[in-house]
Amino acid sequence: MISRRQFIKYLSYSFIVTKLNPVLADNKKIIKYNIIAKKSKFSFYKNFYANLLLYNNLNPGPQLNANVGDILKIEFTNNLDEPTSIHWHGIKNINKMDGVPYLTQDPIQPGETFSYEFPVNHSGTYWYHAHFESWQQVARGLYGPLIIKDKIDDNFDDDIVILADDWRLNKNYQIDEKSFGSLRDWSHAGRIGNWFTINGEKSPEYKISKNGLTRLRFINASNARVLKFRSSLNNNKIIAVDGMIVKPFREETFTVGPGQRIDLLVDTVDISKVDYFEISNKNPLKAFSLNVKKTNTKNKKSTKINFSPNYNLPKLNKAKTINIHMQGGAMGNLTKAKIDGVEKDFRSLAMEDKKLWAFNKEIGNYEKLLTSVKKNDVVILNVWNDTRWPHSMHLHGHHFFVNSKEFTNYNNYLLRDTYLIQPNEKSKLIFLADNPGKWLFHCHMLEHAASGMVNYIKVT
Repeated sequence: MISRRQFIKYLSYSFIVTKLNPVLADNKKIIKYNIIAKKSKFSFYKNFYANLLLYNNLNPGPQLNANVGDILKIEFTNNLDEPTSIHWHGIKNINKMDGVPYLTQDPIQPGETFSYEFPVNHSGTYWYHAHFESWQQVARGLYGPLIIKDKIDDNFDDDIVILADDWRLNKNYQIDEKSFGSLRDWSHAGRIGNWFTINGEKSPEYKISKNGLTRLRFINASNARVLKFRSSLNNNKIIAVDGMIVKPFREETFTVGPGQRIDLLVDTVDISKVDYFEISNKNPLKAFSLNVKKTNTKNKKSTKINFSPNYNLPKLNKAKTINIHMQGGAMGNLTKAKIDGVEKDFRSLAMEDKKLWAFNKEIGNYEKLLTSVKKNDVVILNVWNDTRWPHSMHLHGHHFFVNSKEFTNYNNYLLRDTYLIQPNEKSKLIFLADNPGKWLFHCHMLEHAASGMVNYIKVT
């Protein structure tokens, strides 16, 4: 455990409230949750019940809510038959609370309880998910939304999480167990599913206020599918990316890679219904609908909301550059790589070790060091995706600036924690290393991470 002094230094606000009964600790409010992971039954279709792994028997897991400056305290019990852990995706966390097995904590064994406790100092849309064998535990349902609010959220009449997933089911609407560990999946795009849900449902409908402002929080919890959305509106107003407020911009369609989040603002003046579609395939899927209530409310103007980002690109004159050459996968150019210091050809890596991806010709894992940097160093990850596949690259414990190529109408730096880098793309991920610890950097196509596309960065 961290010391009391170490914990307090992460707090930047002096008054916190408790989710259950108010409990004050050093004038700090604590938000408490109990989460249990266990085997659960869930019906995707009619009377067919699939065997899932869920938090609190819910699909998705319970929505965790807090305000900026609160302390989250989660008592987590593992009632599975296998070890697990929880990662708090996008949270600038205390390292020992980050949830990476073997790197920041021991795996939580069956029957054990672990207490996660950390401050939340940034508002936005985040999520939590299993980080032990995440390629199969997340695919079975171990995830949920984590929403941190601040004063800007007082402007919205409705606030709806849109947590999307792409399940692979068999003909009996059960999880397709036989395909777990498929080398074809691991060497190609990852585990792509065949059953699309929003908040665990097919094409749900949500009621929202007339003449009001609605915040939609999109989260892609898929193992590997890159989701693309459009709506019946002429355009979609984006107000936040990976939890970070942006100067609003409009897109006809928008993409959400695995692990990424996009927040939209919907103004319901002069509309009665909005339909959203997932269009990554040839045949668009009805994702969900917004039905506008007939009750009239006083019209709010989104132009009065201050969406000004409060962050700036750090100075780069003394930045430390780390080159990351990503190789591997099907139809790739990785002929050989080192694993645990031993060089092997690509076929041997695939058949003997089930490893298919590499950074700088080295196969990674949770305990593989990429580089060490000093606290408050400005770091440039000079990333080259020299593969035939996109990769959703996620950095734990920090957000990074990237001159994003993901949007049509935005061509400037964004602050993200997960970036979808396209085949043969070269991008610079720039961050201030102000959070000490060992922080994972990996592909959030979970099969890619499991088969080598993962390292950690040490900040001292």
